[in-house]
Amino acid sequence: MVACSTMAAATVTTAAWVNPPLTSCLAFRIQCRPLAPYLSIQGRQGLFTVQNSQMLMLKQMSRRKPICAEMSDTEKAFKTTVELDKFIDELRYANEKELPMLVAKNVLAFDTPFWLRLAARADICGSNDEKKDYENLAASIMTVVEKVVRKTEEKIESSTGVLESILEPITQEDEEIIWPPRDLNGIVEMKKVLELKEKKGFLDEGFLSAVTAQIRQARESGDKPGLVAILQKVLQLYAAHILSKRSYAMKDGQVVKAEMFLETIISADEDSWETILRGGLVYGGGDVEPEDLFNVLKKRVERVNMRTESGSYQQRVLLEYLKEIEERAEAVVQAFKTSTI
Repeated sequence: MVACSTMAAATVTTAAWVNPPLTSCLAFRIQCRPLAPYLSIQGRQGLFTVQNSQMLMLKQMSRRKPICAEMSDTEKAFKTTVELDKFIDELRYANEKELPMLVAKNVLAFDTPFWLRLAARADICGSNDEKKDYENLAASIMTVVEKVVRKTEEKIESSTGVLESILEPITQEDEEIIWPPRDLNGIVEMKKVLELKEKKGFLDEGFLSAVTAQIRQARESGDKPGLVAILQKVLQLYAAHILSKRSYAMKDGQVVKAEMFLETIISADEDSWETILRGGLVYGGGDVEPEDLFNVLKKRVERVNMRTESGSYQQRVLLEYLKEIEERAEAVVQAFKTSTI
C-alpha cells in the first residue's frame, strides 16, 4: 500500500538504496558480443520488465533453461520456430526507421532461442550476400539493444539520485536515516524537495517504478521494514502533491463541503487521517455525510483513470492513495456505527 498505517522505528543506511548490493533491483548489467549467437541480459534479482517501449525495466534473465536438442513437445517446438521466423522476417524487412522501434518494443525477445534461430537461418542461406544481410541485421539489433540498456541505466541512476536528494533532509551525517524522524521538520523539507523535483520533471515513470521496485525488494527481503516505511512516505508525499494540484471544492460559486473535506485529507499527513475523519464526519460532530465523502472519492478515482495513462505507475500510486483514504474512512464510519449500537 502507498499509505502505511504503522511505521516501526528503524535505522536505515542510505547505502542500502544509494549503492545497492547484488540483490538490488536497481542495478543490472548487459553482456553483448558482436555477432554472437546469443544475447545475455543479467538482472540482479530484477523486477523490471520491458513493455512497449514505455518505462524500461529489465527482468531477471540470467537463469535460463538450456535449449534442448530434443523437445518433448514437438508441436510446441514447431510453433515456436514459426513464430521466431515470422519475427525475424519482420525485422529483416523493416526500414531504418522501423527497425529501432521494433527492437526497442521487443527487447526481451532477443534471447538464446532467437539468436540460435537467426544463426540457423544464416547457415542455410543460398548466397554469401544473404548471409551478410543476416550478419548486418544481428549487428543492428545489438546496437539498438545496447542503446536501450544504456538509456535504462541512465534512468535508474537518475532516479536513485533524485530519491537521495528527497531523503537528504532526514539523513544523518553518518548517512543513516532514523525512522520515524525525530524532527518532523524533516518531513516538511522532504515535501519541499519533492515538489521542486516534480516541477522540474524528475518524478517521471522511471522514478516511480524505481521506488516501487525498491519497496517490493525490501518487502521480499523481510529485514528492512524501516526502508519500506521511508519509501512509502515518498510515494504518499508524491500522491498528495499531484492530487492537490487541482481543487474541486468550488462549484458555481458554492463550496462543495465533501470535496473540501476530501482535499483536506489528501493534503494532510497520513498519521492524522483518522483524527480528521472523526472530526469532519457527521458522526463526530462534523458536517460531511459519509455517503457524500465516498461519492467524491469515487469521482476523484474516475478523474485519475481518465487523466493518467492506463497501467502507469502514476495511476497506480494515485489510485492506491485514494483507496487507502477510502478504507480509513470506512473503518471510522464502522467504528462510529458500532459504538452507537
